[in-house]
Amino acid sequence: MQLVVGRIGRAHGIKGEVTVEVRTDEPELRLGPGAVLLTDPAARGPLTVESGRVHSGRLLLRFTGVADRNAAEALRNTVLIADVDPDETPEDPEEFYDHQLVDLDVVTLDGTPVGRITEIAHLPSQDLFIVERPDGGEVMIPFVEEIVTEIDLDEQRAVVDPPPGLLDAERAEVAGTRDDEGGK
Repeated sequence: MQLVVGRIGRAHGIKGEVTVEVRTDEPELRLGPGAVLLTDPAARGPLTVESGRVHSGRLLLRFTGVADRNAAEALRNTVLIADVDPDETPEDPEEFYDHQLVDLDVVTLDGTPVGRITEIAHLPSQDLFIVERPDGGEVMIPFVEEIVTEIDLDEQRAVVDPPPGLLDAERAEVAGTRDDEGGK
């Protein structure tokens, strides 16, 4: 399986280093010296990481065979892709790779089916499950501990405890209106 792990930015200095926009939670594993990365566009790779360092909060990498600024600048905007064994799991048992979560069935605490995870959206503040409902609709569920109470890879399911309105905003809105009227 292939994972996007970074994107090459501009050249840094005159000796072939490039800045890298990191797109992995494990840069030391995926972008460390000796890592062989596929590229998009494919004509530029594969690239082997020769060395890396952090400078002013940015990851700088040097690739084997990229010896000067011109060669480094030619790599700008290249996407870096790592081949990952599909059976590989993160070290922390509370962390998951996207490929482990996609296609999981989503159910509520009482077992009511919600749908199937089709995608994981990585936002700055949190990750979201994009869940396709049985009726073909879609719902976004924040991947936070308070809502996603269990990930069971053996059973291929994610258990959620959604706050009111998350799964059915229209019904929650109508119910909220009735509650307001009853209190008057």
